[in-house]
Amino acid sequence: MKPIETLTATGAALLAAAILPLSLNAHCDAWDGPVIQEAQQALRDGNVDPTLKWVPPEAEDEIKTAFDRTLKVSEAGEESRELAEVWFLETLVRIHREGEGASYRGLQPAGQIDPAVELADRALEIGSADELAEQISEAVARRILNRFDKAAELRQSAAASTDAGREFVEAYVDYVHFVEEIHHLLQHGSHSH
Repeated sequence: MKPIETLTATGAALLAAAILPLSLNAHCDAWDGPVIQEAQQALRDGNVDPTLKWVPPEAEDEIKTAFDRTLKVSEAGEESRELAEVWFLETLVRIHREGEGASYRGLQPAGQIDPAVELADRALEIGSADELAEQISEAVARRILNRFDKAAELRQSAAASTDAGREFVEAYVDYVHFVEEIHHLLQHGSHSH
């Protein structure tokens, strides 16, 4: 058996989505996420280039065309501008998510970004992942210890009856699978969205 890797900042970032109590929403499709925020700034500046990093190279022309159309239609008035900008944002986010292998769910409301993702973004902004690594490490440790304590306690009475044995097995499976998932994530990473 290979030893479990030491939890580093990188490992902690990978564990963030799997460990903290989070919703399963990505933040790239949220109104307050980085894709939409940068795209809105690009529209204000009239410069598509900052948005291109969010899409695969083969989609650049589609984004440039959508951006140009959006600027042109925006000249027709406020209502046209709003409609065109939302269309551009939807196009950009859809292509971005497709490039990640994720389905497009529409633009999501602001204020629903996972706390771990906020911590990860903040770490990049301040240039240090120390707080992120500490919080993730603590969350992982708490969850391992809670599962261990429950399994260890139920193990003591597992032989008392079939029902007690099943209760232990349920706690044991939860404990072992959790540790196994963490180890797998550290060994192989995660690219799921």
